[in-house]
Amino acid sequence: MITLSPLRWGKPYDSLDFIDVVHFDTGEPMAKIGTVGGGVVTRDLRQAEKARDALLQVSPSELLKMCAKAAELFKSGDLPVGDKVQSVDDFVHQQSASTGLPEHMCRGNMDKNAFVLANMEQILQCLTRGLDLSILSRGFGDEGRGVTVSFQAQTPILGAVLPNNSPGVHTLWLPAIPLQVGLALKPGSQEPWTPYRMISAFIQAGVPAEAFSLYPGGHDTGGALLSKCSRSMIFGSAQTVAQHAGNPRVQAHGPGFSKILIGDDVVDDWELFLDMMVESVLSNSGRSCINCSGIWASRHTREIAAAIAERIGPVDVLPPSDPESKLAAFSNPAMATGTYAMVKQDLAESGVTDLTAKFGEKLIEKKHCAYLRPMVVHADSPDRGVAAKEYMFPFVSVVQCPQAEMLRRIGPTLVGTVITRDQKLIEAAGRCVEIDRLNIGPIATNRLNWLQPHEGNIIDFLFRSRAYQIAEVPVASMA
Repeated sequence: MITLSPLRWGKPYDSLDFIDVVHFDTGEPMAKIGTVGGGVVTRDLRQAEKARDALLQVSPSELLKMCAKAAELFKSGDLPVGDKVQSVDDFVHQQSASTGLPEHMCRGNMDKNAFVLANMEQILQCLTRGLDLSILSRGFGDEGRGVTVSFQAQTPILGAVLPNNSPGVHTLWLPAIPLQVGLALKPGSQEPWTPYRMISAFIQAGVPAEAFSLYPGGHDTGGALLSKCSRSMIFGSAQTVAQHAGNPRVQAHGPGFSKILIGDDVVDDWELFLDMMVESVLSNSGRSCINCSGIWASRHTREIAAAIAERIGPVDVLPPSDPESKLAAFSNPAMATGTYAMVKQDLAESGVTDLTAKFGEKLIEKKHCAYLRPMVVHADSPDRGVAAKEYMFPFVSVVQCPQAEMLRRIGPTLVGTVITRDQKLIEAAGRCVEIDRLNIGPIATNRLNWLQPHEGNIIDFLFRSRAYQIAEVPVASMA
């Protein structure tokens, strides 16, 4: 059994309290994690400046080289993790065993994190619009227009309360290190593997260990991070997002409510887009904020729903080691049963039809876990409650709505794929403030371009632009 200890500014900490990480299917303990309380976090964060000071001793260009090396170590190396040396196969097996995510999906998310780290220089060039990173490091400089520009770091560290449901979200905090901002992370209790392995890769690549803290623990631990860090991230439900709305110190990531909108000019050819729609719904077992939860069109909606149902309705539970496995387990069975109860309430509304009903039971309960099989429902109007729902399994509502009403009815949409050749609709989608990431044409919602911002630009979150003028100070005469 592996033991994971907290990390306090690069130094392992001998915890007095531990929690078990258990196998999602057998319930057997497979690891134990030492925990810390909010008081330890609060004390440590008084020294947060030391993390940034350590990173400022290394140039951004050197940190980018270390990121590339860390990417290779993370993806293919044997790394010290806790009190063991962890291989790639160990990592994949451990992550799958504790989260219920199929092993091939764990490898896919691992590749995604490594890709972002390996391409960090290009990503930051795009996010900063080509700004010389030494200007962020020094605080001021000349962009080449003869005018001094200045960017002030708003925090010495980025805090993050990390989730259990999808390892792919870790791409969002990786840019902090080459931006010379330290990290204080609260790992998920079921998915500590990615942050522990990633921090180990960073340190083995030469990044100063003092830049990192890992604080496993309970709600008070996460609460201390959010209240004491000047900038932090949290991942959770719509309620979590609402709780932190309007707080510039906290970037809250919740459901994506990502959607596909099919324009009137191409909807008669909807079958051309079927593969793309299926991928958008089913990839990563529907657990990502970039999975499609709604498909909107003015006509053919029942046929579209039926066709998607024929493709994903038969998908059933397979062992996590099976490369054909498409469904992730709910390691907490109560979450699956509670989710299914909410879905059944949605289905009770008039005008809502389950097109996957004929494919058998949706809730599969086991002793220590549960599964939800894919569901496709049809809503005859955006007024139906299900049109605004998102669930953590492959679930999509196909909504009938006139094209003229779509953009004002869709609500918050992280990824909006708008399939049309209609220039007026394209222009209107570009102006729609409800859509964060906009795809024009048949682009699956889960296919991101990492050279573009995701739910806001981390540069804008960690730094602010300000005026900075320089005048030479005269030397007093000795006469």
